[in-house]
Amino acid sequence: MPGFLPAAIYTRYSSDRQRDASLEDQERGGRKRAADLGLDVVAIYADRAISGAEFLRPDFQRLIEDARRKRFLVVIAESLDRFSRDQEHIAGFYKQMRHLGVRIITVAEGEINELHIGLKGTMNALYLKDLGEKTHRGLEGRIKEGKSAGGNAFGYQVVKRFAPDGTPERGDRSIDPGQAEVVRRIFEEYASGLSSRAIAARLNEDGIPGPSDDGWGASTIHGNRERGTGILNNELYIGRLIWNRQSYRKDPTTGKRQAHLNPPSEWLTESVPHLQIVEQELWNRVRERQASNIVKNTPTRAGTAVAPAISSPA
Repeated sequence: MPGFLPAAIYTRYSSDRQRDASLEDQERGGRKRAADLGLDVVAIYADRAISGAEFLRPDFQRLIEDARRKRFLVVIAESLDRFSRDQEHIAGFYKQMRHLGVRIITVAEGEINELHIGLKGTMNALYLKDLGEKTHRGLEGRIKEGKSAGGNAFGYQVVKRFAPDGTPERGDRSIDPGQAEVVRRIFEEYASGLSSRAIAARLNEDGIPGPSDDGWGASTIHGNRERGTGILNNELYIGRLIWNRQSYRKDPTTGKRQAHLNPPSEWLTESVPHLQIVEQELWNRVRERQASNIVKNTPTRAGTAVAPAISSPA
């Protein structure tokens, strides 16, 4: 390959548990490969803590735009999976670079051709599938211990603990007394006949911060009964932890994740009485009112359909 060709280096790491030093190591390896080939590095692109399954990475998209502008004729990375772990994306990226006359070279595989794309793309797809299954199993094990699988619900606070070796133990929660009072208030007011919109208005008037430290909205309270979302549908408040109620799949067209309700047979339920905030009797009264509203709003003749209360303020 002739010398003095302009080249770019792309670096990426995928997890918050990794660090910028990983990018530095990748860049160092890329510069060495460029020097060995007599290439002139004119641009560095780096994406931090972004999965290789995610195509819309800021610097990766900037790299593609600069390739279209002919800023460089060679792009270097540590390995092919730095560009993407998605089989379709990596094939599309290769075709795009080839169309633009940009060569792809990696420290691990050398200059990339169709054979690399086929084999490596399949390996990366299998890696992602295996990683997803391992992550799912790990979260399932955490749920069976009565711990959170990620995120937190209003009414609780994260408990920070460390194992004897100093590593953090994740998933423990405890009741937040102040927020728990707000949760009980919401249940009592709804059971007494107030709509979720009226309850939200009262909370805002009283200056009570919502789950995201901003104002309350009706949907935050009534949520979706079928999906178990919203304050009034969270069974953790009666000491019942339900996991895997829904799963997320990426739309291949938009690249956005979409929620899909799983069949009840796939749900995992664990009893966590130490996290109960709402008495069973109060929970039952709320459910009865929700059911009553569903019956009330069910259409009785053609042309009179009204949205059920589970997806709109009661």
